[in-house]
Amino acid sequence: MPEEVNMLYLLAALAFGYLLGSIPFGVIFTRMAGVGDIRKVGSGNIGATNVLRTGRKGLAAATLVGDALKGTVAVLVMARWGEQFATLAALGAFLGHLYPVWLKFKGGKGVATFIGVLIGLNWIAALIFAAIWLGVAFASRYSSLSALVATAATPVVLWLLDAPAVAAMTVILVALLWWKHSDNISRLLDGTEGKIGQKG
Repeated sequence: MPEEVNMLYLLAALAFGYLLGSIPFGVIFTRMAGVGDIRKVGSGNIGATNVLRTGRKGLAAATLVGDALKGTVAVLVMARWGEQFATLAALGAFLGHLYPVWLKFKGGKGVATFIGVLIGLNWIAALIFAAIWLGVAFASRYSSLSALVATAATPVVLWLLDAPAVAAMTVILVALLWWKHSDNISRLLDGTEGKIGQKG
């Protein structure tokens, strides 16, 4: 395959992932349920943790599943053409969730989509991520802290699982996710961060 054609296919994988990742399930589900605009509730985030602050656990669960699955689907569809395509689709889906074209590039913080792409890329690493997240969440009741710790551990876990290419790509995802959580980090440091289940 000519190099320029291969590059077009790789860009197509990135674009496919981005378009899937851009679907704002939190906004869609809360509007369908008559809750209103989730961006005007709590932290203003479109993800499951903020949806939970409406008191609607079902909507929060649906948002979590939707935001994760769009990452998993993007990876699995492109994985049939090879790891390069899968990892680019993963990156695209994550970027789509963080910067969705439909919401003027103002999206979520990426935790559910992160674990979704991880399920598609390496399910063992995804299970370890979930275990770390749950452990930190149980001990602290802070969703943001759980995400920060679990994502920081992920590249190391993938490296130990002999998946260096995926580990390298997730370093980018982790850096972006931590950047999107900069306000949460500040609130964690000064003790004002909201806890899991706390209404906004």
